[in-house]
Amino acid sequence: MAHVYFHVDLNAFFASAEVLLDPSLKGKPIVVSGNTRRSVVATASYEARAYGIHSAMPLPEARQLCPDLIIVEPHFTYYQNLSAQFTQIVREHADQIEQASIDECYAEVTQTIQKYPKPLDLAWQLQSAIHSQLGLPCSIGVAPNMFLAKMASDMKKPMGITVLRIREVSSKLWPLDISQMRGVGVKTVPLLKEMGINTIGDLANYKDTQALRPIFGRRTEQILARANGHDDRQIISDFDSKSVGVSETLLEDVTDYDELKGLFRILSRRLSSRLAEEKKAGNTLMIRIKYYDFSNVDRSRRLEQPIWKGDDLFVQAMSLFDENWNGNPVRLAGISVSGFGENGAAEQLNLFDENVARREETVSILKDLNHELGSNLLIRASQAEGKRHENG
Repeated sequence: MAHVYFHVDLNAFFASAEVLLDPSLKGKPIVVSGNTRRSVVATASYEARAYGIHSAMPLPEARQLCPDLIIVEPHFTYYQNLSAQFTQIVREHADQIEQASIDECYAEVTQTIQKYPKPLDLAWQLQSAIHSQLGLPCSIGVAPNMFLAKMASDMKKPMGITVLRIREVSSKLWPLDISQMRGVGVKTVPLLKEMGINTIGDLANYKDTQALRPIFGRRTEQILARANGHDDRQIISDFDSKSVGVSETLLEDVTDYDELKGLFRILSRRLSSRLAEEKKAGNTLMIRIKYYDFSNVDRSRRLEQPIWKGDDLFVQAMSLFDENWNGNPVRLAGISVSGFGENGAAEQLNLFDENVARREETVSILKDLNHELGSNLLIRASQAEGKRHENG
């Protein structure tokens, strides 16, 4: 039986939420943002987007594009409460769900959808329930895998329902600009266009796979598979509560890819040391990205083999980060491992000498600090560490 996935995406979530608080804002160009010269746009209403305003745009630039722009201060606790209600409604209409961020989630509906005479009736019912109960518009992508469901939900906004089948990939997916492909970062797009890859179809049919490896690395086959409409991921709805994780909150928002990569290197080494101390290895790795607007993105991956070594953690964490970072400024990054005891994970660690492993990790940390990070991030990390000691 073929799987059926929904990707449910709240449209202009923060802006829509603010209209619920103040109905007089309806139909007006608004942005949710702080109100200083250094502020950036968290979300723009569709009326503001008509002026070319978008998320992560500096506020002064947005004001130049729309002199009548209305700036609304964010209410994050309110957004989180709405998000919790949103995911509960989706959960009531699905077999299982995986929350992707504060305003979107994946739902597997393979069994549930069979109860409906017309398959799209479930999508219409879910969309109507979210709108009637919360007053929030959403778009839903319907597809046989998670990647196509995500791409489909982006095709019609607001309040759209789009079906994307494998046989429709060449007609619906391939004509899209390569910048619209989920998993292709903003820094990757210019590199691909220099190679003549302007659309998703160009990438799907690119013959020189080796030429793509310097760009995508170990993700090359995965990216090519998705460009052709294939994705073997499954929803992960429940995590082992006994997890080990580390995170770092930065004193300033960071958009530089190399600095973020260096941060994940440090976090991987730190987490490896903790896992070695506790003699644990796990089969599920998760990363967390917290953006400048305090929205979170949690992404996870189940692995065939237990993981605990710093280099392995780093490779898997960066793969997830590269697939999911949208280019917006990052305030916090974290990595965690769970699924302990699966496939003999705990026993496997006992094969290694704990003290040797810890010494190797410590030496590796010292070496990587100079090579992986610029001085700015080191200063930020040191300052953050100092503040924790002062407060603690």
